[in-house]
Amino acid sequence: MNFGSRDSLVGVFFLISFLSVLPAILIMFTSFTRIVIVLSFMRQAIGGQQIPPNPVIIGLSIFLTLFIMSPTINTITADAVNPYMARQINMQQALQQAAPPIKSFMLRQTRQKDLALFVKIARQDGQLGDAAVKSPGDLPLRVVVPAFVISELKTAFEIGFLIYLPFLVIDMVVSSILLSMGMMMLPPVLISLPFKLLLFVLVDGWNLVTSSIIRSFH
Repeated sequence: MNFGSRDSLVGVFFLISFLSVLPAILIMFTSFTRIVIVLSFMRQAIGGQQIPPNPVIIGLSIFLTLFIMSPTINTITADAVNPYMARQINMQQALQQAAPPIKSFMLRQTRQKDLALFVKIARQDGQLGDAAVKSPGDLPLRVVVPAFVISELKTAFEIGFLIYLPFLVIDMVVSSILLSMGMMMLPPVLISLPFKLLLFVLVDGWNLVTSSIIRSFH
């Protein structure tokens, strides 16, 4: 049975390996984490339970991620993917060419405090060794990625808190009115949900939330 050349088999192996780690790359190396958390906070703040449903949240998060990451993706494609496909460089060189653009994106979104934490831990554990680190760009991805992720979590929670505030005010007002009317058995969420939806529609909430997420990366 002819399985093709050895290079083809190696290429298929690397392709399958890449597809298996693609979800982790999407979550840990891109803007996906911040976007999906903010959109989940927005859904909970409105009180719509499963509206919008999870597939809509995930799908919108993926396409917003592609939109935000498009400059980085274009750079990686030009510097690493295209030369590798043209057999001008090998896999190791392609990975080395792809690392600086994605690392640059992550460092722009990473807080110095979080980066310093993992640099300190890496030095204590001997992971950095005697390597000279003159700038954050010299740090390996194993240090940059966790710092980037916890910075993204903090930023997402801050945006989520700001989204929650106006809806929380509506819940408090509705609860106070129901309590003053003696309607304690009526769930406040049942009454406040239409008002929150009305507010969200009147202020063009999807536009505001989406534009705020995109601008938070600039």
